[in-house]
Amino acid sequence: MSTIVHPGDSLTRRQKLVYIVVLGMLTALGPFTIDLYLPAFPVLQREMNVTASIIQLTLTATTIGFALGQLVVGPWSDKVGRRLPLIIATSIHILASFGVALAPDITVLALFRVLQGVGTAAGSVVAIAMVRDLFGGQPLVRMLARLALVSGVAPIAAPVIGSQLLFFLDWRGIFYFLAAYGILVLFAALFLIVETLPVERRSTGHSTMGQRYKALFTDRIFVGVALIGGMTFSGLFSYLSASSFLFQDVYGLSAQEYGVLFAVNSVGIVVGVQVASRVTRRIGPQWILAVSTLILLLSSVTIMTLDSLNVGLVGILIPLWFFIFACGLSLPCAQVLALANHGREAATAASVLGAANFGLAGLISPLVGYLGIDTAVPMGFVMASTAVVSIGVLWLLVRPRSVPALAH
Repeated sequence: MSTIVHPGDSLTRRQKLVYIVVLGMLTALGPFTIDLYLPAFPVLQREMNVTASIIQLTLTATTIGFALGQLVVGPWSDKVGRRLPLIIATSIHILASFGVALAPDITVLALFRVLQGVGTAAGSVVAIAMVRDLFGGQPLVRMLARLALVSGVAPIAAPVIGSQLLFFLDWRGIFYFLAAYGILVLFAALFLIVETLPVERRSTGHSTMGQRYKALFTDRIFVGVALIGGMTFSGLFSYLSASSFLFQDVYGLSAQEYGVLFAVNSVGIVVGVQVASRVTRRIGPQWILAVSTLILLLSSVTIMTLDSLNVGLVGILIPLWFFIFACGLSLPCAQVLALANHGREAATAASVLGAANFGLAGLISPLVGYLGIDTAVPMGFVMASTAVVSIGVLWLLVRPRSVPALAH
Protein backbone atom coordinates (compact mmCIF):
# COMPACT_ATOMS: atom_id res chain seq x y z
CA MET A 1 0.00 0.00 0.00
CA SER A 2 1.46 3.40 -0.99
CA THR A 3 1.49 6.20 1.52
CA ILE A 4 -0.31 9.44 0.62
CA VAL A 5 2.16 12.20 1.44
CA HIS A 6 0.56 15.02 -0.53
CA PRO A 7 -3.17 15.65 -1.26
CA GLY A 8 -2.64 15.18 -4.99
CA ASP A 9 -1.38 11.62 -4.46
CA SER A 10 -4.98 10.48 -3.89
CA LEU A 11 -6.32 11.97 -7.15
CA THR A 12 -7.38 9.64 -9.93
CA ARG A 13 -5.87 9.93 -13.41
CA ARG A 14 -9.08 11.57 -14.63
CA GLN A 15 -9.05 14.13 -11.79
CA LYS A 16 -5.43 14.97 -12.53
CA LEU A 17 -6.34 15.47 -16.20
CA VAL A 18 -9.07 17.94 -15.21
CA TYR A 19 -6.56 19.90 -13.10
CA ILE A 20 -4.07 19.93 -15.97
CA VAL A 21 -6.65 21.27 -18.45
CA VAL A 22 -8.16 23.92 -16.17
CA LEU A 23 -4.87 25.07 -14.66
CA GLY A 24 -3.42 25.15 -18.18
CA MET A 25 -6.22 27.50 -19.23
CA LEU A 26 -5.39 29.74 -16.27
CA THR A 27 -1.68 29.69 -17.07
CA ALA A 28 -2.28 30.52 -20.74
CA LEU A 29 -4.34 33.63 -19.96
CA GLY A 30 -1.29 35.78 -19.25
CA PRO A 31 0.80 34.84 -22.29
CA PHE A 32 -2.26 35.06 -24.56
CA THR A 33 -3.03 38.53 -23.24
CA ILE A 34 0.54 39.65 -23.79
CA ASP A 35 1.26 38.10 -27.19
CA LEU A 36 -1.96 37.49 -29.12
CA TYR A 37 -1.76 40.91 -30.82
CA LEU A 38 1.89 40.66 -31.93
CA PRO A 39 1.02 40.03 -35.62
CA ALA A 40 -1.03 43.26 -35.57
CA PHE A 41 1.94 45.43 -34.52
CA PRO A 42 2.61 46.88 -37.99
CA VAL A 43 -1.11 47.61 -38.52
CA LEU A 44 -1.43 49.12 -35.05
CA GLN A 45 1.64 51.29 -35.67
CA ARG A 46 0.14 52.72 -38.84
CA GLU A 47 -3.33 53.30 -37.37
CA MET A 48 -2.00 54.98 -34.22
CA ASN A 49 0.67 56.87 -36.22
CA VAL A 50 3.48 56.14 -33.74
CA THR A 51 6.93 54.55 -33.91
CA ALA A 52 7.68 50.84 -33.58
CA SER A 53 9.32 51.42 -30.18
CA ILE A 54 6.11 53.05 -28.89
CA ILE A 55 4.09 50.01 -29.98
CA GLN A 56 6.61 47.77 -28.21
CA LEU A 57 6.04 49.81 -25.05
CA THR A 58 2.41 48.64 -25.02
CA LEU A 59 3.86 45.13 -24.66
CA THR A 60 6.09 46.38 -21.86
CA ALA A 61 3.09 47.98 -20.14
CA THR A 62 1.32 44.64 -20.02
CA THR A 63 4.30 42.71 -18.71
CA ILE A 64 4.92 45.27 -15.97
CA GLY A 65 1.25 45.17 -14.95
CA PHE A 66 1.47 41.38 -14.96
CA ALA A 67 4.56 41.45 -12.75
CA LEU A 68 3.14 43.95 -10.24
CA GLY A 69 -0.20 42.14 -10.12
CA GLN A 70 1.50 38.89 -9.20
CA LEU A 71 3.29 40.52 -6.27
CA VAL A 72 -0.13 41.47 -4.89
CA VAL A 73 -2.02 38.29 -5.74
CA GLY A 74 0.61 35.89 -4.41
CA PRO A 75 0.67 36.97 -0.73
CA TRP A 76 -3.08 37.65 -0.86
CA SER A 77 -3.71 34.11 -2.10
CA ASP A 78 -1.58 32.62 0.70
CA LYS A 79 -3.76 34.53 3.19
CA VAL A 80 -7.33 34.14 1.85
CA GLY A 81 -7.11 31.05 -0.38
CA ARG A 82 -6.82 30.53 -4.11
CA ARG A 83 -10.28 31.08 -5.59
CA LEU A 84 -11.21 34.61 -4.42
CA PRO A 85 -8.13 36.40 -5.84
CA LEU A 86 -8.53 34.44 -9.07
CA ILE A 87 -12.16 35.47 -9.53
CA ILE A 88 -11.58 39.18 -8.76
CA ALA A 89 -8.42 39.54 -10.86
CA THR A 90 -9.90 37.73 -13.85
CA SER A 91 -12.92 40.05 -13.72
CA ILE A 92 -10.52 43.02 -13.92
CA HIS A 93 -8.89 41.41 -16.97
CA ILE A 94 -12.23 41.06 -18.78
CA LEU A 95 -13.17 44.72 -18.22
CA ALA A 96 -9.68 45.90 -19.24
CA SER A 97 -9.86 43.84 -22.46
CA PHE A 98 -13.01 45.71 -23.46
CA GLY A 99 -11.20 48.96 -22.55
CA VAL A 100 -8.31 48.18 -24.92
CA ALA A 101 -10.69 47.23 -27.74
CA LEU A 102 -12.42 50.62 -27.41
CA ALA A 103 -9.25 52.72 -26.84
CA PRO A 104 -9.23 55.93 -28.97
CA ASP A 105 -5.45 56.51 -28.81
CA ILE A 106 -2.17 54.89 -27.81
CA THR A 107 -2.12 56.42 -24.30
CA VAL A 108 -5.50 55.00 -23.32
CA LEU A 109 -4.57 51.70 -24.93
CA ALA A 110 -1.36 51.48 -22.86
CA LEU A 111 -3.20 52.26 -19.61
CA PHE A 112 -5.74 49.50 -20.20
CA ARG A 113 -2.90 47.15 -21.18
CA VAL A 114 -1.39 47.70 -17.73
CA LEU A 115 -4.75 46.80 -16.17
CA GLN A 116 -4.99 43.75 -18.41
CA GLY A 117 -1.62 42.63 -17.10
CA VAL A 118 -2.73 43.13 -13.50
CA GLY A 119 -5.90 41.14 -14.17
CA THR A 120 -4.10 38.18 -15.73
CA ALA A 121 -1.67 37.88 -12.81
CA ALA A 122 -3.89 35.57 -10.76
CA GLY A 123 -4.10 32.83 -13.37
CA SER A 124 -0.40 32.02 -13.40
CA VAL A 125 0.17 32.48 -9.66
CA VAL A 126 -2.87 30.49 -8.56
CA ALA A 127 -2.20 27.64 -11.01
CA ILE A 128 1.37 27.15 -9.79
CA ALA A 129 0.37 27.55 -6.14
CA MET A 130 -2.43 24.99 -6.49
CA VAL A 131 -0.01 22.48 -7.98
CA ARG A 132 2.35 23.05 -5.04
CA ASP A 133 -0.60 22.70 -2.63
CA LEU A 134 -1.35 19.28 -4.08
CA PHE A 135 2.00 17.76 -5.02
CA GLY A 136 5.62 17.36 -3.93
CA GLY A 137 8.80 15.61 -5.09
CA GLN A 138 8.77 13.98 -8.55
CA PRO A 139 4.96 14.35 -8.97
CA LEU A 140 5.53 18.10 -8.50
CA VAL A 141 8.18 17.99 -11.24
CA ARG A 142 5.78 16.27 -13.64
CA MET A 143 2.85 18.62 -12.95
CA LEU A 144 5.01 21.75 -13.17
CA ALA A 145 6.50 20.45 -16.41
CA ARG A 146 3.00 20.23 -17.87
CA LEU A 147 2.21 23.79 -16.75
CA ALA A 148 5.59 24.96 -18.04
CA LEU A 149 4.65 23.39 -21.37
CA VAL A 150 1.56 25.63 -21.46
CA SER A 151 3.37 28.74 -20.20
CA GLY A 152 6.17 28.12 -22.67
CA VAL A 153 4.04 27.25 -25.69
CA ALA A 154 1.40 29.94 -25.09
CA PRO A 155 3.70 32.93 -25.84
CA ILE A 156 4.81 31.19 -29.02
CA ALA A 157 1.37 29.90 -30.05
CA ALA A 158 -0.48 33.15 -29.28
CA PRO A 159 0.85 35.01 -32.37
CA VAL A 160 -0.12 31.99 -34.49
CA ILE A 161 -3.70 32.28 -33.27
CA GLY A 162 -3.56 36.07 -33.56
CA SER A 163 -2.41 35.90 -37.18
CA GLN A 164 -5.35 33.63 -38.03
CA LEU A 165 -7.79 35.91 -36.19
CA LEU A 166 -6.60 38.78 -38.40
CA PHE A 167 -8.19 36.96 -41.34
CA PHE A 168 -11.59 37.73 -39.82
CA LEU A 169 -11.03 40.53 -37.27
CA ASP A 170 -9.15 43.80 -36.99
CA TRP A 171 -6.75 44.41 -34.10
CA ARG A 172 -9.61 45.53 -31.85
CA GLY A 173 -11.36 42.20 -32.47
CA ILE A 174 -8.35 40.43 -30.98
CA PHE A 175 -9.06 42.12 -27.65
CA TYR A 176 -12.75 41.21 -27.80
CA PHE A 177 -11.52 37.64 -28.27
CA LEU A 178 -9.34 38.03 -25.15
CA ALA A 179 -12.35 39.27 -23.19
CA ALA A 180 -14.27 36.16 -24.25
CA TYR A 181 -11.37 33.92 -23.22
CA GLY A 182 -11.26 35.71 -19.86
CA ILE A 183 -14.97 34.99 -19.38
CA LEU A 184 -14.30 31.31 -20.11
CA VAL A 185 -11.52 31.26 -17.50
CA LEU A 186 -13.80 32.98 -14.99
CA PHE A 187 -16.47 30.31 -15.42
CA ALA A 188 -13.83 27.59 -15.03
CA ALA A 189 -12.69 29.22 -11.77
CA LEU A 190 -16.28 29.44 -10.50
CA PHE A 191 -17.43 25.93 -11.36
CA LEU A 192 -14.40 23.64 -11.84
CA ILE A 193 -11.81 24.86 -9.33
CA VAL A 194 -12.04 23.77 -5.71
CA GLU A 195 -10.10 25.45 -2.90
CA THR A 196 -6.77 23.67 -2.43
CA LEU A 197 -5.54 25.76 0.51
CA PRO A 198 -7.57 24.86 3.63
CA VAL A 199 -8.14 27.51 6.29
CA GLU A 200 -5.73 25.89 8.75
CA ARG A 201 -2.87 26.21 6.27
CA ARG A 202 -3.43 29.86 5.39
CA SER A 203 -1.03 32.56 6.53
CA THR A 204 -2.30 34.74 9.34
CA GLY A 205 -0.89 37.53 11.47
CA HIS A 206 0.49 41.03 10.82
CA SER A 207 4.06 40.00 10.03
CA THR A 208 3.23 37.01 7.85
CA MET A 209 3.93 38.71 4.51
CA GLY A 210 7.31 39.94 5.69
CA GLN A 211 8.18 36.50 7.00
CA ARG A 212 7.23 34.87 3.70
CA TYR A 213 9.32 37.28 1.66
CA LYS A 214 12.21 36.84 4.10
CA ALA A 215 12.03 33.06 3.66
CA LEU A 216 12.29 33.51 -0.09
CA PHE A 217 14.92 36.23 -0.37
CA THR A 218 17.25 34.66 2.18
CA ASP A 219 17.22 31.44 0.13
CA ARG A 220 20.21 31.69 -2.20
CA ILE A 221 18.90 28.97 -4.53
CA PHE A 222 15.46 30.60 -4.86
CA VAL A 223 16.91 34.02 -5.66
CA GLY A 224 19.29 32.52 -8.19
CA VAL A 225 16.76 30.45 -10.12
CA ALA A 226 14.26 33.34 -10.05
CA LEU A 227 16.90 35.48 -11.78
CA ILE A 228 17.67 32.69 -14.27
CA GLY A 229 13.98 32.32 -15.05
CA GLY A 230 13.67 36.08 -15.50
CA MET A 231 16.64 36.23 -17.83
CA THR A 232 15.37 33.28 -19.86
CA PHE A 233 11.97 34.95 -20.28
CA SER A 234 13.68 38.23 -21.16
CA GLY A 235 15.58 36.52 -23.95
CA LEU A 236 12.38 34.89 -25.19
CA PHE A 237 10.45 38.17 -25.05
CA SER A 238 13.24 40.03 -26.83
CA TYR A 239 12.53 37.71 -29.72
CA LEU A 240 8.75 38.03 -29.36
CA SER A 241 8.73 41.83 -29.25
CA ALA A 242 11.01 42.17 -32.28
CA SER A 243 9.79 39.26 -34.36
CA SER A 244 6.74 40.81 -36.03
CA PHE A 245 8.80 43.75 -37.34
CA LEU A 246 11.83 41.61 -38.19
CA PHE A 247 10.03 38.87 -40.09
CA GLN A 248 7.23 40.91 -41.67
CA ASP A 249 8.94 44.23 -42.43
CA VAL A 250 12.55 43.11 -42.97
CA TYR A 251 12.02 39.63 -44.45
CA GLY A 252 8.63 40.34 -46.05
CA LEU A 253 6.57 37.54 -44.49
CA SER A 254 2.78 37.92 -44.37
CA ALA A 255 0.93 37.77 -41.05
CA GLN A 256 -0.07 34.19 -41.81
CA GLU A 257 3.46 33.13 -42.81
CA TYR A 258 4.67 34.76 -39.61
CA GLY A 259 2.12 32.61 -37.75
CA VAL A 260 3.44 29.44 -39.38
CA LEU A 261 6.97 30.40 -38.30
CA PHE A 262 5.75 30.65 -34.71
CA ALA A 263 4.05 27.27 -34.99
CA VAL A 264 7.35 25.68 -36.01
CA ASN A 265 9.13 27.39 -33.13
CA SER A 266 6.49 26.18 -30.68
CA VAL A 267 7.65 22.64 -31.41
CA GLY A 268 11.03 23.60 -29.97
CA ILE A 269 9.65 24.60 -26.60
CA VAL A 270 7.38 21.53 -26.45
CA VAL A 271 10.37 19.27 -27.07
CA GLY A 272 12.45 21.16 -24.49
CA VAL A 273 9.83 20.86 -21.74
CA GLN A 274 9.25 17.17 -22.44
CA VAL A 275 12.97 16.42 -22.40
CA ALA A 276 13.36 18.30 -19.11
CA SER A 277 10.48 16.45 -17.43
CA ARG A 278 11.99 13.08 -18.33
CA VAL A 279 15.65 13.83 -17.69
CA THR A 280 14.93 15.22 -14.20
CA ARG A 281 14.04 11.67 -13.12
CA ARG A 282 17.75 10.84 -13.36
CA ILE A 283 19.58 14.16 -13.34
CA GLY A 284 19.11 17.12 -10.99
CA PRO A 285 17.34 20.13 -12.58
CA GLN A 286 20.31 22.34 -11.71
CA TRP A 287 22.48 20.33 -14.13
CA ILE A 288 19.86 20.64 -16.87
CA LEU A 289 20.05 24.42 -16.33
CA ALA A 290 23.82 24.20 -16.75
CA VAL A 291 23.28 22.73 -20.23
CA SER A 292 20.29 24.85 -21.25
CA THR A 293 21.90 28.20 -20.37
CA LEU A 294 24.93 27.27 -22.48
CA ILE A 295 22.65 26.41 -25.43
CA LEU A 296 20.93 29.78 -25.00
CA LEU A 297 24.26 31.57 -25.30
CA LEU A 298 25.61 29.54 -28.22
CA SER A 299 22.40 29.79 -30.27
CA SER A 300 22.04 33.56 -29.77
CA VAL A 301 25.70 34.15 -30.71
CA THR A 302 25.11 32.00 -33.80
CA ILE A 303 22.14 34.20 -34.79
CA MET A 304 24.33 37.32 -34.62
CA THR A 305 27.19 35.68 -36.51
CA LEU A 306 25.14 34.20 -39.36
CA ASP A 307 23.06 37.36 -39.78
CA SER A 308 26.24 39.47 -39.97
CA LEU A 309 27.45 37.11 -42.70
CA ASN A 310 24.16 37.68 -44.62
CA VAL A 311 23.28 33.98 -44.58
CA GLY A 312 19.60 34.92 -44.77
CA LEU A 313 16.39 33.87 -43.04
CA VAL A 314 17.42 30.23 -42.56
CA GLY A 315 20.54 31.42 -40.73
CA ILE A 316 18.27 33.00 -38.13
CA LEU A 317 15.55 30.35 -37.90
CA ILE A 318 17.73 27.30 -37.18
CA PRO A 319 19.65 28.71 -34.17
CA LEU A 320 16.45 30.46 -33.06
CA TRP A 321 14.72 27.08 -32.84
CA PHE A 322 17.48 25.81 -30.55
CA PHE A 323 17.24 28.96 -28.42
CA ILE A 324 13.51 28.34 -27.91
CA PHE A 325 14.21 24.64 -27.25
CA ALA A 326 16.62 25.69 -24.48
CA CYS A 327 13.93 27.95 -23.00
CA GLY A 328 11.73 24.85 -22.78
CA LEU A 329 14.51 23.01 -20.97
CA SER A 330 15.02 25.85 -18.51
CA LEU A 331 11.53 26.91 -17.42
CA PRO A 332 10.29 23.80 -15.56
CA CYS A 333 13.68 23.28 -13.93
CA ALA A 334 13.75 26.82 -12.57
CA GLN A 335 10.20 26.46 -11.21
CA VAL A 336 10.92 23.15 -9.51
CA LEU A 337 14.09 24.39 -7.81
CA ALA A 338 12.34 27.57 -6.68
CA LEU A 339 9.26 25.86 -5.22
CA ALA A 340 10.69 22.63 -3.83
CA ASN A 341 11.41 24.05 -0.37
CA HIS A 342 8.68 26.69 -0.20
CA GLY A 343 5.38 24.84 0.08
CA ARG A 344 4.21 27.05 2.97
CA GLU A 345 4.50 30.21 0.87
CA ALA A 346 3.78 28.64 -2.53
CA ALA A 347 1.71 31.50 -3.98
CA THR A 348 4.15 34.15 -2.74
CA ALA A 349 7.01 32.19 -4.30
CA ALA A 350 5.07 31.80 -7.56
CA SER A 351 4.31 35.52 -7.58
CA VAL A 352 7.98 36.42 -7.19
CA LEU A 353 8.89 34.02 -10.00
CA GLY A 354 6.23 35.55 -12.25
CA ALA A 355 7.24 39.09 -11.34
CA ALA A 356 10.87 38.29 -12.12
CA ASN A 357 9.94 36.65 -15.42
CA PHE A 358 7.62 39.30 -16.77
CA GLY A 359 9.07 42.32 -14.96
CA LEU A 360 12.57 41.73 -16.27
CA ALA A 361 11.20 40.79 -19.69
CA GLY A 362 9.18 44.02 -19.79
CA LEU A 363 12.24 46.09 -18.95
CA ILE A 364 14.80 44.31 -21.12
CA SER A 365 12.93 43.30 -24.32
CA PRO A 366 12.28 46.92 -25.51
CA LEU A 367 16.06 47.34 -25.81
CA VAL A 368 15.80 45.52 -29.14
CA GLY A 369 13.54 48.27 -30.50
CA TYR A 370 15.89 51.00 -29.31
CA LEU A 371 18.90 49.23 -30.86
CA GLY A 372 17.01 48.86 -34.14
CA ILE A 373 15.24 46.03 -35.96
CA ASP A 374 16.81 46.41 -39.40
CA THR A 375 18.73 43.15 -38.79
CA ALA A 376 18.61 40.27 -36.29
CA VAL A 377 21.86 41.34 -34.60
CA PRO A 378 20.27 43.58 -31.89
CA MET A 379 17.81 40.82 -31.00
CA GLY A 380 20.60 38.25 -30.83
CA PHE A 381 22.75 40.60 -28.74
CA VAL A 382 20.03 41.07 -26.10
CA MET A 383 19.33 37.32 -26.07
CA ALA A 384 23.04 36.55 -25.64
CA SER A 385 23.36 39.10 -22.83
CA THR A 386 20.53 37.48 -20.86
CA ALA A 387 22.17 34.07 -21.33
CA VAL A 388 25.50 35.38 -20.00
CA VAL A 389 23.77 36.70 -16.87
CA SER A 390 21.99 33.35 -16.38
CA ILE A 391 25.25 31.41 -16.62
CA GLY A 392 26.94 33.72 -14.13
CA VAL A 393 24.06 33.50 -11.64
CA LEU A 394 23.89 29.71 -11.91
CA TRP A 395 27.55 29.11 -11.11
CA LEU A 396 28.19 31.99 -8.70
CA LEU A 397 24.91 32.16 -6.75
CA VAL A 398 22.96 28.92 -7.16
CA ARG A 399 26.10 26.75 -7.26
CA PRO A 400 24.72 23.46 -8.68
CA ARG A 401 26.84 21.18 -6.49
CA SER A 402 25.20 22.65 -3.37
CA VAL A 403 21.59 22.01 -4.50
CA PRO A 404 19.97 19.13 -2.57
CA ALA A 405 18.41 16.25 -4.48
CA LEU A 406 14.64 16.22 -5.04
CA ALA A 407 12.49 13.82 -3.05
CA HIS A 408 10.68 11.04 -4.92
